[in-house]
Amino acid sequence: QVQLVESGGGLVQPGGSLRLSCAASGSIFTTYAMAWYRQAPGKQRELVAQVFSSSSATYADSVKGRFAISRDIAKNTVYLQMNSLKPEDTAVYYCKAVAKSTILTPPSNYWGQGTQVTVSS
Repeated sequence: QVQLVESGGGLVQPGGSLRLSCAASGSIFTTYAMAWYRQAPGKQRELVAQVFSSSSATYADSVKGRFAISRDIAKNTVYLQMNSLKPEDTAVYYCKAVAKSTILTPPSNYWGQGTQVTVSS
């Protein structure tokens, strides 16, 4: 099994910055992609950013130019640098990994427990 632990959430004023981290541990044979999702109250979970094993990344239109996703493959850790934060960025942010736990098992989705980000003055 693969475990994901997020950290770095908190309360920040509009225009501020936060950096989220997500560390993967456990039985990991290989990781194909890691991503950040978020879910605001009363809304569906949405993809914020994802990074692939090739290091290519994609972003939601709403965060392009403000957020940056990066990955430390050696540490099995993914980061989300969030700048110029807006109140509408307030949500619980979840980390997801697409990984194989052994060479024989198919890729599966693994989720972290979530970390709260609140943007408010």
